[in-house]
Amino acid sequence: MESKTLTCINCPMGCQVTITYEMKDGRINEETMTVTGNTCLRGKTYAISEVTNPVRTVTGTVGLSNRELRVVPVKTKTPVPKDKVPDVAKALADVKVEAPVHIGDVVIKNVCGTGSDIVITDNIE
Repeated sequence: MESKTLTCINCPMGCQVTITYEMKDGRINEETMTVTGNTCLRGKTYAISEVTNPVRTVTGTVGLSNRELRVVPVKTKTPVPKDKVPDVAKALADVKVEAPVHIGDVVIKNVCGTGSDIVITDNIE
C-alpha cells in the first residue's frame, strides 16, 4: 500500500488529507483507496483527483498590442492536466491581443490540446 498526505486546497480549512491506495499493474487500484483527515466531501474528491488525475487552473498575462506597457490577465477556463501547465505557460509567452477586451473573451481555443480555452479576466477599454 502507498500513502500520500496532502493539504486540501478546495476550501479555507486546509485539511491534512491522507490517501492510501494500492498499485495494480502499474495503475492505482481505485477500489482499495481510503481517504482520511478530510472534514468535508471536497477533501476526499481533491485527494482522489491528486493521485489519479491532477489538474490546475493556469493564470498569467498576455500583452496588449495597441497599448504601451500594458498586459491583461488571463486564465484557463477549466483546469488542465498538471503535466501540461508548463506548455500552457509557454503558449502565453508571445500572445498579444488588441484592446478593447472583456472578461470571458477567448484568447486561445483548446490551448495545447487540453480542451480548455485561455480567457480574459479583466475589462480593458
